[in-house]
Amino acid sequence: MSKKNEHIQEHVPREFTGPQLAIATLALALSTFMQVLDTTIANVSVPAIAGNLAVSPNQGTWVITAFAASNAIMMPLTGWLAGRFGEVKLFIISTLLFSFTSLLCGLSPNFTTLVMGRILQGIAAAPMMPLSQSLLLRIYPEHKKGLALAFWSMTATIAPIAGPLLGGYITDEYSWPWIFYINLPIGILGAFVVYILLGKNDTPTHIKPIDTIGLALLVLGVGSLQIMLDKANELDWFSSTTIIALTAIAVVSITFFIIWELFNEHPVVDLTLFKKRNFLVGATTLSISYAVFLGGGVVFPLWLQTQMGYTAFWAGAASSLVGIFAFLFSPIVGANLHRFNLRVLVTIGFSIFAISYYLSSIYTPQSDLWHIALPRLVLGAGMAMYFIPLTTILIAGVEPHRIASAMGLTNFLRVLGGGIGTSLAISFWGNRTNFHHANLAELANPYNINISQAIDTLNNNGISGAAWLDNAITAQASLRASDDIFLISAYLFILLIGLIWFAKPPFMAKRESDDKVVTLIE
Repeated sequence: MSKKNEHIQEHVPREFTGPQLAIATLALALSTFMQVLDTTIANVSVPAIAGNLAVSPNQGTWVITAFAASNAIMMPLTGWLAGRFGEVKLFIISTLLFSFTSLLCGLSPNFTTLVMGRILQGIAAAPMMPLSQSLLLRIYPEHKKGLALAFWSMTATIAPIAGPLLGGYITDEYSWPWIFYINLPIGILGAFVVYILLGKNDTPTHIKPIDTIGLALLVLGVGSLQIMLDKANELDWFSSTTIIALTAIAVVSITFFIIWELFNEHPVVDLTLFKKRNFLVGATTLSISYAVFLGGGVVFPLWLQTQMGYTAFWAGAASSLVGIFAFLFSPIVGANLHRFNLRVLVTIGFSIFAISYYLSSIYTPQSDLWHIALPRLVLGAGMAMYFIPLTTILIAGVEPHRIASAMGLTNFLRVLGGGIGTSLAISFWGNRTNFHHANLAELANPYNINISQAIDTLNNNGISGAAWLDNAITAQASLRASDDIFLISAYLFILLIGLIWFAKPPFMAKRESDDKVVTLIE
């Protein structure tokens, strides 16, 4: 055995027992839940935060932007940091720092301090998600990696749904600082459990020089891009010199970053992962599909609240139905992942997505809550055959010591795709609403006898007929714009089916006779 292998063998832990494996899974999953939850829980609390700290609602959105930008910048660095400190140690440090910065956010006496706290919180949180995936994949047997991803997917699916509901409840019943304080017990407990179970069995470390130029380009490029995406709709896209400047900085910085990293001996981000066919196909499919998924997911509750008269709670409740089948089916799919061609599973998942979005594209102003929520329920079944198989495909063939890098880069692309999808969907929704409003307004003119009579009747009853008509046109135009987005989403998921078939099996090991848990270091 070589010295290198002897060094690695020293880090091999004893086999995990069933209870130990269950507790480790729960600790990693809860930490993931906490991190994902914090990306959405503050959204509904922005008005309360802005009012309490004496800033405008537009300024208040920096609470979201600051976290998203710093989180996106640091996420691709997960692989480099894990190699420097060890995956277990980095996860524990990140989780504790996330808990501490959550406390700082809750205690912030002014808005500037809160924004700085959110920046630090985003930096601390960045490695948590990819490392939770990487560690779960390492403590499960090869043929049960799908089950590990299923447990991770369940928490990652429920957290963004629970975020707005929990954030709204806490803000209404208590006060906004408590949306940050709730992270403390979860984070400390999760870090403690991971330390006890995995602390003595960390991955090997190696000291590499810091690529300061690559890091600077990454911070400048990704930071500019994330801020541009968050503020694009507010500033009316490229009619704003600020958006144009941010876009130019992002394009130039990211272009030079890619060139620099490809030829640097010690890159901060391992871009050579894209040389692996399955990683390229899987990561590309995941980022594009997540952009489409999240774009529609943002427009849906906005439409319900602004045009259909739903409260934030009921809009969230309608959206949350997507989690039911995703939660129930994910363990089943994960446990049997080795039995199927994963491209077939993704095809079925995307087909379900297409059906769901088509059903969403035929809403009418008379649609009740059940008919509005039904497509979201259907969508959940597709979720179970979406994330788990795609992640398994993209890590197929990736060496164990590069899993953390792969997960960091994948999650960065997914988050970036979500940001692009959200900005484009909201912008498209607004433009299509204006388009349909103009067309409908042409039909509602004084020469239309039915319209004229309706307005006269309302006026005679003390109701402004003109205002009623404008509201009706706006509601119908918004509905048609939503229908457009959902129909386009259905078509895009059908097209994405073709992309995933460029992946090449095998994607995972077959079931072995020995079901014992494999070691942490392979």
